[in-house]
Amino acid sequence: MVQRSFADLTTLRIGGTPAAVVACSRPSALAGVVSLLDANSVPLLVVGGGSNLVIGEGDDVRKTVVVWVTTEQVAVDAGAEESAAGLDSSGLDASGEAELFAADGDARGGITIDAESGLVRAFAGVNFDSLVQRTVEAGLSGLECLSGIPGSVGATPVQNVGAYGAEVSQVLSRVQLFDRGAEDLAAGADGAELASEKENDLYWVGPEDLDLSYRYSNLKFTNCAVVTAVEFQLGTDGLSQPLRFGELARKLDVQEADAKAGAESARRPVADVRATVLELRAGKGMVLNQADHDTWSAGSFFTNPVVEGAAARDAVIAAVREKCGEEKASSMPVYSAGRGGAAEDGAVKPGAGAAGADAGGDAAGDGAVGAATGDASDTERFKFSAAWLIDHAGFGKGFSVEGHEAASLSTKHTLALTNRGSATSADIIALASAVRAGVYEAFGVTLEPEPVWVGAQLD
Repeated sequence: MVQRSFADLTTLRIGGTPAAVVACSRPSALAGVVSLLDANSVPLLVVGGGSNLVIGEGDDVRKTVVVWVTTEQVAVDAGAEESAAGLDSSGLDASGEAELFAADGDARGGITIDAESGLVRAFAGVNFDSLVQRTVEAGLSGLECLSGIPGSVGATPVQNVGAYGAEVSQVLSRVQLFDRGAEDLAAGADGAELASEKENDLYWVGPEDLDLSYRYSNLKFTNCAVVTAVEFQLGTDGLSQPLRFGELARKLDVQEADAKAGAESARRPVADVRATVLELRAGKGMVLNQADHDTWSAGSFFTNPVVEGAAARDAVIAAVREKCGEEKASSMPVYSAGRGGAAEDGAVKPGAGAAGADAGGDAAGDGAVGAATGDASDTERFKFSAAWLIDHAGFGKGFSVEGHEAASLSTKHTLALTNRGSATSADIIALASAVRAGVYEAFGVTLEPEPVWVGAQLD
C-alpha cells in the first residue's frame, strides 16, 4: 500500500485523501484486491490515470480505499509489505497472464504487440498514450488519432474515448473483466454465459456486449465489473483510416472533398498523424504538463450535446440566430449523430458554410464520430459542439466565477475546466454550474458532464 491523495491521482488535482491506496500492476493482483475488499464490504474506487474524475473532499472519500491500476514501480511504504501481500493473494492465480502478455510479438511493460496480425493486448494500468506510441512505432493503425489522450488503457472502453473522428470502439476486439457479480455483463448477446472465455472470475467480452456509443459503455456507471485488460485489432499497412475531421485533415493537406468522401487519398502515415494530433492537442492545453495549469483538467468537461429530430436541431439554430445573428447561426458546426443509435459520419449543414466546420475546443470531444445513447427510433439525431456553444453563450477562455477563482475555463479553449493551483470540488462545481446554466439560458441546450463524480455532484 502507498500514500497518495486524490490530488496526486487525478489530472484535475482535487479531492481528499482516501483511507488507503493499493497499487496493482497485474490482472490477478487487481482481481485479488477487489475481491478481498468486496468480501469485507470495504468501499473502494478503482483508479487508473485519473483523467476523467471529479473527486470531493468529504467523509465518503476519506473512507474509501483506492485500487490504483498502474504499471509504475511503486515504492511500498515501510511496514506495509505484509498488508500489501495479503491483498494480493485472493486465490486467483496468474496463469492467464503469461499467455496474455508473453504471446508471440513484442511484449514489454504489460503490452503485447503482434505487428504481423495487428493484434494488441494491454494491461488495464498501462498508460494509454504510451500504448498509442508503441503501436505507431510498430506501424499499426487505428489508435493514432487518439494520441495524447491522458489516462490508462482500462478506461478507454469504459468511456469509449474518441478524438479527431476516431474512437476506441472502431478497433476494440475484446475486454477482459473481473466479475463482481454482474451476470448481465458475463453473458453474450443471446444470454448464454461466456463459459469458454471465462477463467475463475476473469472473462473476456466483445464490444457487442458493452453497448458502446458516444462516450459511453454499460461499464461507465456501474460497479459490477472491473476492466483488467484490453485487446485491440489494428491495421497493419502503416496508414491511418481516411481523415475526416476538418482541422486534422487540413493540417495534413487532405483535400476537403477527399475528407468528406472518406477516400483512400485521405489516408496518411500513422507517425505523421500522431505528430500532428499531439501538436493540435498541445495548442489546446490537452497534453499533460505539470507546469501548465491549463492541463490541470479532466479533459473535455461536457459531452457534445445531441438532439433528436430536425425540429430540435432547428430550434437550437434559431436560438443561436436570435442571440448571435445570422452569420454565426449559419456557420455553427452541426454533425450527424445517426439514426436510432447507429453512428453516421459527416457534417450536417444548418446554413451556408457549416459543412466541414471545426467544432473547436478539445480534440477528445469535438467532431468525434459516434452515436448518442437513446432508444432505437429511426429519427435522425444531430450533435452540436459544446465548446462552440459555451464560447458563444458568453463564457470566454479563462472565465471564472467570483469567489471561486481557483478554477477557471482553460486560457487555451473553453471546454476544459481547470484547476489554477488550489481549487476544490466546490470551485469546479461553481464553474460547471455557471457554464451549464448560461448555455441553457442562451440556447435551450443542457450540457451533460463527461467526468465521473465521486463524493461530489453538479448542482
